Amino acid sequence: MDSDLREAVDLLRAVFERRKLESKWGAASADLVNELKKEFRIPPRYRAFLTKADPVEVETVTPVEKVRILSAGKLREGQVGFAVGEDGVTKVTGKDGDWKKSWVVVAISTLFGDPYFLDVSKLDAEGDCPVYVGQKTEKGTWRTTLAASSFASFVHILALGMDLASGFGEAAFDEGDDEAFREAFGPRIKSIDPAAVRAKHWS
Repeated sequence: MDSDLREAVDLLRAVFERRKLESKWGAASADLVNELKKEFRIPPRYRAFLTKADPVEVETVTPVEKVRILSAGKLREGQVGFAVGEDGVTKVTGKDGDWKKSWVVVAISTLFGDPYFLDVSKLDAEGDCPVYVGQKTEKGTWRTTLAASSFASFVHILALGMDLASGFGEAAFDEGDDEAFREAFGPRIKSIDPAAVRAKHWS
């Protein structure tokens, strides 16, 4: 892993340890990661993440969101309901508002059911790409919002949220804490990803 991703992962793991919350990390096999690369065109930095810090059982919890990061072994399953249906039929049609071929789900909101996905068509110089969150509209189309400018930034934001949440009781979802948490979270995110703050998903 490069230094930016390693810093983000180390910070997230440290928050789990400090708060004595359970998480399980592993190391995906090179063969599996190569298969996923061919199937989903996942970028180099995300591949390094799966190889060195595969999130076997990792779910972040704050007063406003719960995010389960998908492991390498669950990545294919994680596309069901979004890129493909339960019957295995693709949901990628090329129509405006429908799921796009370049979107790869890497995490799920276990609170709202929304997918967090990489847009692998937007590869940057670091071998990374932005993470978006998708919400289904009443018309059945997808409305997307930037969650992080890169996957490394996404992991960092999750770590910052977990750290901040330690000051909000049990850090479970609580509507009463929603506004206060978001107001405090925004400035922290701004220091690492101003674009994510402007998108207003987290704040």
